[in-house]
Amino acid sequence: MAQRVDSIRYPLALDASRGSIALERDYDEHVKQLIIQLLLTSPGERINEPNVGAGLRRAVFGPNSDTTASLVRTLIVQNLEQWLGGVISVDDVTTEAREEALAVKVVYTVLSRGQSDVLNLEVTL
Repeated sequence: MAQRVDSIRYPLALDASRGSIALERDYDEHVKQLIIQLLLTSPGERINEPNVGAGLRRAVFGPNSDTTASLVRTLIVQNLEQWLGGVISVDDVTTEAREEALAVKVVYTVLSRGQSDVLNLEVTL
């Protein structure tokens, strides 16, 4: 049974039936949204937390190489462990530099349930 949570949905959306900001009530989706936000946030973007974020959007504009993909992988693992370590356990992260894109696969375990899940994300120009 999925845990219930009331958090603001990401990306931000409106709930027309309620006339307010849409909420995410499924815990698994909430966790995926937290991971996506962390990966796409650039360091320095959050005012009170300048070190938060893996900055994947910046990486797309860097050299398209295995070295860059390896560096991005390290940044992702560090950020996930530091900022979401109480929510998930990182099982595996793979990154692949493709033409004009960076493909990321995060395999993680939600600690409160002990169930593994996978997030595939492709960041493009």
